Amino acid sequence: MPKKQEIEFTISPEGKVEFTVKGVKGSGCEEIAKAFEQVGEVEAREKTAEYYEKEDETYIRVRDKS
Repeated sequence: MPKKQEIEFTISPEGKVEFTVKGVKGSGCEEIAKAFEQVGEVEAREKTAEYYEKEDETYIRVRDKS
């Protein structure tokens, strides 16, 4: 079962928007963030602990049935 992925948005009373990508390990979160960073000026970026975790890998094993 795939792991749950979320994007949490926080909007301050002054209109400042912050978001956190959750459930994505490694640099995959940066690709998701790029889509939202196009909306306005980026003031700061902060990597979460998940960024430094090893990305999930998928292995496919093929066996010859002959």
